[in-house]
Amino acid sequence: MEIEINFMADGFGLRGTLHLPQAPSPPLVIGCHGLLSDRMSPKQIALAEACNRLGMAFYRFDHRGCGESEGRLEMHTSLDNRCSDLLHAIRHLANRADLGKRVGLFGSSMGGAVCLRAAGHVNMAATVTFAAPIRSRALKTPSRPAGADTERAPIAAVLREDFDLGPMLSKVRNILIFHGEADDVVPVAHAHEIFQQAASPKRLVLQPGGDHLMSDPRHQAEFIRAASEWLNKGLS
Repeated sequence: MEIEINFMADGFGLRGTLHLPQAPSPPLVIGCHGLLSDRMSPKQIALAEACNRLGMAFYRFDHRGCGESEGRLEMHTSLDNRCSDLLHAIRHLANRADLGKRVGLFGSSMGGAVCLRAAGHVNMAATVTFAAPIRSRALKTPSRPAGADTERAPIAAVLREDFDLGPMLSKVRNILIFHGEADDVVPVAHAHEIFQQAASPKRLVLQPGGDHLMSDPRHQAEFIRAASEWLNKGLS
């Protein structure tokens, strides 16, 4: 069952969709999309459906300036703002009687950085990231045309404030890290550094030849299976 749930974050009205399984008080996974994406990311919807099959609820929402949420992308996009969006979502959903109290996170690309930032301040039961950057200055804008769920426009035109998550990675734990070895937007070295600095339990999965879009169907299937299992184990 899908339920449209909206909430406020710093004066912005944000829109989201809750995937609710047929289970009493299920644990919750909250997903964060990439810099230029929105909650309609096929990868996130597929993960939501897989989590539902395992008895977990999943909430995907549009950050401010994205999708159906209020705000302007070029004016209101920063790591701090997106982290605030996520924390407001967590607090809003904590008041629902039909959800359990254990929360996990999923973030793709910029969404992964948001989850790392939040997991460094709030105790999350489990976290999964894909192609997460830990330093904004290392991000690249490839020349090929824009595609779904990826950072293809000039990144500096949208993300105007630099960030560096290196100092807080040691606070992150129970994390599954996915990254494509041929990612031309976020260097694979970011995944290695997250894995080296994060606390156990942790796991790193590198996809040979994998790109920033996770365009290989075999990689997508591997990701959905491993991510849903990791979240289920952490939230059980």
